[in-house]
Amino acid sequence: MTQRKRLSATQSSSQSARQPGSLVAQEEDDDPTFTQPSTSQVQRGLEKLTSAQVDQKTAEVVQYFLVKDQKKIPIRRADLVKHVVKDYRNIYPEIMKRAVRTFDQVFGLKVVEIDTKNHTYILVNKLEAVEGASSINSPTNPKMGLLFVILSVIFMKGGVVREGLIWNTLKKLRVDPGEKHEEFGDVKRVVTDEFVRQRYLEYVRIPHTEPAEHEFRWGQRADMEVSKAKILEFMGQVSILFTRGRTDYTCLQLYLNLDVKLNICD
Repeated sequence: MTQRKRLSATQSSSQSARQPGSLVAQEEDDDPTFTQPSTSQVQRGLEKLTSAQVDQKTAEVVQYFLVKDQKKIPIRRADLVKHVVKDYRNIYPEIMKRAVRTFDQVFGLKVVEIDTKNHTYILVNKLEAVEGASSINSPTNPKMGLLFVILSVIFMKGGVVREGLIWNTLKKLRVDPGEKHEEFGDVKRVVTDEFVRQRYLEYVRIPHTEPAEHEFRWGQRADMEVSKAKILEFMGQVSILFTRGRTDYTCLQLYLNLDVKLNICD
């Protein structure tokens, strides 16, 4: 009987760790077979390759970053080495050096490491990175509008909120996480999986809760990209809509994404 209980507890713990949307589920350990090459190793590797070969591999790395960045997916070194760098791993530092220079000089972008443990990177506008400006001042599409609502609630509640509060807030905007939405599809998946993978949100299980409860926090990308001043402005506009009795997402979207004045919702 005791062994069954222990087995059940172990399975429960394992399932919790693999739960979709949790940070644990989204990150594996960095590639244990990859060791950062030394300067001498890089030099020896470069001697065996032509400049054109190195430039081609650098271009592939740049393309990989840009494709991932279109979906706001952070790039992990382990994935980069496995899927792109491959047999050129012995000159990885040189390839990254050239890729960083290309982003800087050609695209005006900066490669930023947001997770030093797993060596995870994102691209940010170089000017914003230097001046400390935020790259997202207002939602530019429906999903970003949804994200802004969630970030606003978290911000106004001191940086961390239980998921129940988020779901109740979305229901007031007629975005029910329990129903398929015309615009977002599976709302819960978008919030707990997509936004988490993009590092806009952290979705963490609260210890010692049964049944399991989770809480939301701002993710690393949100801290870097989203203007807190604009969050306050956003909340002010949402409050106006609520006081006018207009809490549907369509009205909110018209104002935020199409730059339509609030009086259309009167």
